[in-house]
Amino acid sequence: MKKLRFVLMAALLVFAIGEASACTNFLITKGASKDGSCMISYAADSHVLYGELYYYPALNHAPGTMRDVYDWDGGAFLGKIPEVGPTYNVVGNMNEWQVAIGETTYGGIEALYGGQGIIDYGSLIYITLQRSKNAREAIKNMADLVYNYGYVSEGESFSIADTEECWILEMIGKGPQHKGAVWVARRIPDGYVSGHANQARITTFPLASKNKTSITYKNIDKVLTDKSIDCVYADDVISFAKEANLYNGPDEKFSFSDVYNPVDFSGARACDLRVWAMFNKVTKGMNQYWGYATGRDIQRVKPYKPGQPQTPDNFPTNRMPLWVLPDQKVGVQDMMDFMRDHLENTELDMSQDVGAGPFHCPYRWRPMDWKVGETTYVHERTTATQQTGFSFVAQCRPYNTYGIIWFGVDDAASTVYCPMYTCMTKIPEGYREGNGSMSEWSESAAFWIFNQMSNWAYTKYNYIHPEIEKRQHEYETSYVEELVPAMDELVKATADPKEQVKMLTTFSCTQADELCYNWKKFYHELFMKYMDGNLNTAQQPQPNHQYTPIKSEHPKYSDEYYEILIEKTGDKYKAY
Repeated sequence: MKKLRFVLMAALLVFAIGEASACTNFLITKGASKDGSCMISYAADSHVLYGELYYYPALNHAPGTMRDVYDWDGGAFLGKIPEVGPTYNVVGNMNEWQVAIGETTYGGIEALYGGQGIIDYGSLIYITLQRSKNAREAIKNMADLVYNYGYVSEGESFSIADTEECWILEMIGKGPQHKGAVWVARRIPDGYVSGHANQARITTFPLASKNKTSITYKNIDKVLTDKSIDCVYADDVISFAKEANLYNGPDEKFSFSDVYNPVDFSGARACDLRVWAMFNKVTKGMNQYWGYATGRDIQRVKPYKPGQPQTPDNFPTNRMPLWVLPDQKVGVQDMMDFMRDHLENTELDMSQDVGAGPFHCPYRWRPMDWKVGETTYVHERTTATQQTGFSFVAQCRPYNTYGIIWFGVDDAASTVYCPMYTCMTKIPEGYREGNGSMSEWSESAAFWIFNQMSNWAYTKYNYIHPEIEKRQHEYETSYVEELVPAMDELVKATADPKEQVKMLTTFSCTQADELCYNWKKFYHELFMKYMDGNLNTAQQPQPNHQYTPIKSEHPKYSDEYYEILIEKTGDKYKAY
């Protein structure tokens, strides 16, 4: 193989910070969760992604059946691959066997984009979900798919979970001259939690030649039968990097992330900081990584030099660990709250500075970076963000035959995570594919119902959002503590599996339909209450009156806002 020369370029150097791909995944192993479930969360963040719940029914395919492969982001036809006999029921990013997969795009080295083949990252997820009964089988299927049919996307981190295990798999293509991908998959130790957010996170890993619990792709069948295996990787993940002049150092010090996605200010500040925020909520001692996570203090023995092969001396020495041990067990509602983080209680909480406006809004519209003179500044990229298409918490329950994907659309801070059993054979109308789009309004679409509410809240955030948050908590607590447990008991008392599926389909659709109907009514209430900058409240009807009287109050701007206003305008508004 002739030596290749690629230009090193991290994903977040290729794109300005305001244009970076943006998703967030957290992973909770069964030993770290309150109920013994494995859980992953995922926010699909894009300014052009419409939030809907994808569905693939279980099917039996005749021999010789071919499957069309389309690019998930753009919809372009990529090619055909052979179907397998039976495929499984998939609701969103979780299947009937309780296998769940999420992703975040880290991009990585630009010269490795556009590999030969027809499998993009979205196809890789949904084809794998239709063919896998557990996480290990999913890893094998993903590896087989890119080996046989090539990989055409940028660098991706994947979360993969079933009822027993959570894994992270990180992958990147080999560039236009090559087919396939280089990748590493690591199992999160039971009892620990992990996360990734648009920055590759797997650094060094145990080599198969020196560790019996690590194997390469040529031995991948072993991962299906030997549960001691906790690391799998492409045979050429290191040799390819050396041949491509990307890495110069010993194999045992090779770091996947630092070679294929070298971390820079943006990779830390706009990406790993979101992982830090979750870690900081579950374990003590995360302040030691604040300098790294904010991008202010990425420590290296030698400077990182784009365009030159990386050596271990170029790797950061103060990176956050891939996983941490939580101080307390994590529940499904904790996971929902992780997805709603705005860096509260840190110096970077955007609701507490002048940019928040008079009503302390924690959001900033794009672009995220700007200049004053020759100096560049950035707004924070928090976990909760306005441009989320959909997000979920996948709850893989070893104590129950049926898993749940808690699904929400739009901004995670304003959505309600509705329980959808992944055996269901029908998607609720409000979440159904094709019910509206980014350019087509639909009165019954959950995406537009929740967007109306969140965008209304942005106008007077510290008044409107607390009301949303209260109602949100009421719904989710009722689901978690009352409705889902009651439904589980009803199903257990029903012997016929087909009847169980029918019951759970009806339950999921009913809850979703009622949520959409009631959330729209709730929006109408809050719109009337806060219209025109007022605070309107209904009063006791007077005897013999034909209408309910309204008390209209006028909440003032914050004192800080008035002070800043006068500082900038002087005596312009002074009363004489």
